[in-house]
Amino acid sequence: MAKNEARLNRINEELRKELSNILAYELKNPNITGMLSVTKVKITPDFKYAKVYVSILNSKNVDKTMEGLKESAGFIRSKIAKDINLRITPELVFEIDDSLEYGARIDKILNDLKNK
Repeated sequence: MAKNEARLNRINEELRKELSNILAYELKNPNITGMLSVTKVKITPDFKYAKVYVSILNSKNVDKTMEGLKESAGFIRSKIAKDINLRITPELVFEIDDSLEYGARIDKILNDLKNK
């Protein structure tokens, strides 16, 4: 079982790197604004789906950006199929990862407490 888990982790990391490149350099959707970074990818054991966690900074409209990502999922999936040799290219499900914002909020609260 550990061998399979290690393989999934390798694939998750490979997908994360590839998705980061695609979002940064190849995606030209006008609805997607701000700085996107792929924080984590979790592929299902059957390789049918991959949950992609993205952090969005300085976006004009986060909801529109997420909608743009969902619209572009087919294009992104086809790029992954070309670049990564997997038997099954997973369907991409995008989720917002707000852990960076959460961490910044916690930092601000701690700094405010320290300064009092």
